[in-house]
Amino acid sequence: MAVVDSPDLFEPPAPVPRPYPPSKLEIIRTVLRNPLELWGVPSYTLPWIETRFFGRTTVIVNDPNLIRHVLVDNAGNYVMDKVRQLVLRPILRDGLLTAEGGVWRRSRRAMAPVFTPRHARGFARQMLEKSEEFAARYATTDAQGTVRDIAADMTGLTYLILSETLFSGEIATDGDDVAGDVDALLHHMGRIDPLDMLAAPGWIPRLARLRGRHVLRKFRALVRTTMEKRKAAIARDPQSAPRDFLTLLLEVEGPQGLTTEEVEDNILTFIGAGHETTARALAWTFFCVANCPDIRDRMEAEIDAVLDSGADPVDWLERMPLVRSAFEEALRLYPPAPSINRQAVADDRFEAPDGTALDIRKGATILIMPWTLHRHELYWENPRAFDPSRFLPENRERIGRFQYLPFGAGARVCIGATFALQEAVIALAVLMRRYRFDTTAETRPWPVQKLTVQPAGGLPMRVTARAAVSRP
Repeated sequence: MAVVDSPDLFEPPAPVPRPYPPSKLEIIRTVLRNPLELWGVPSYTLPWIETRFFGRTTVIVNDPNLIRHVLVDNAGNYVMDKVRQLVLRPILRDGLLTAEGGVWRRSRRAMAPVFTPRHARGFARQMLEKSEEFAARYATTDAQGTVRDIAADMTGLTYLILSETLFSGEIATDGDDVAGDVDALLHHMGRIDPLDMLAAPGWIPRLARLRGRHVLRKFRALVRTTMEKRKAAIARDPQSAPRDFLTLLLEVEGPQGLTTEEVEDNILTFIGAGHETTARALAWTFFCVANCPDIRDRMEAEIDAVLDSGADPVDWLERMPLVRSAFEEALRLYPPAPSINRQAVADDRFEAPDGTALDIRKGATILIMPWTLHRHELYWENPRAFDPSRFLPENRERIGRFQYLPFGAGARVCIGATFALQEAVIALAVLMRRYRFDTTAETRPWPVQKLTVQPAGGLPMRVTARAAVSRP
């Protein structure tokens, strides 16, 4: 797709593609500092690139047909990449994001009933209640507004929603503490260490992650306490125990289902990562919308109309197409999971529709990069600009299934995609109904890749009651 310059569109901050290849030393420094700054012009302009990092063949994949080949058509030939697992498994162990083989299949099968679209719609009322509860925290905002770190706030909000919907409020703690703990966990435990890049065995300590161990121990202790309390409640009266995600996991604990450790791993996965991705995307949405007054005005009008009509929150996702589109566009520009890593089990060959072909060697690392794919000049018009109109109903069919991957694709597609979209639209509607979110002189976010794409240093924004905002 041709790139068309449009001075009227807002281009949020992002690294400029490198004009030349980095040296090995630059690769190490950049990966440790911010992997998003590593990618060069070819990554944003070519369908695929074959290169070598530290003696390992790596294929950077952007072509949607090749992505489908790897994730769907020949998925059996591609397993989780070793480097990715070296980073994530110390945190999540056999949680759904990191488990493989039979363990992954058992976990996925156990959780699937909770995350069907029909079941997810049943969480709408709880999502609304927690969003309104959170919005009340801004109630003291006056005509001058209050500056808040929206990145931290959204982590607190999505944690409240996750706690209420999947755990019936039994893991709820102070939102600010959770935001800080999650940030510390991802900052220290979710970063790549030089030993990971060299594929050193996992038993060798990673100095970059040592400082995060106490936070990880804190989260695991929280999970164990939560499990023990629920088990005791079930033992006392099985009928009165909440029928939520936690109970469902505990019911499949045993010889034919999940081990106690696997149940713990999956609970930690959802506590530590399940809400984090939505939180980051919400924060980026508020930032982008604040820089597009016309889009914000139209979103507010759409929200006001739907809420004034008394529509059930179950229907907000379908009745607020612009709000949903703004969130999905933020997901495009700042995909919470910026890379999908695989490794080839055997030699493979991909033949593109245009006749070109790619031979993939056994052991090659495959990098499917939503970060570069979503900003790719072959597949998007004005790829660096914030333009929610791409995702409006009349335009959605132009976006290929494997061109836009905020939730992944194939068998390992994010199980909570519908849950996240519904949660985001409800949260945006509740907060934007009552407040305006504006940038300040200190609002200078820079995207940094940890486990998710985060604004370095937070995202300070001025929150003002809409009733106090002068309108034309």
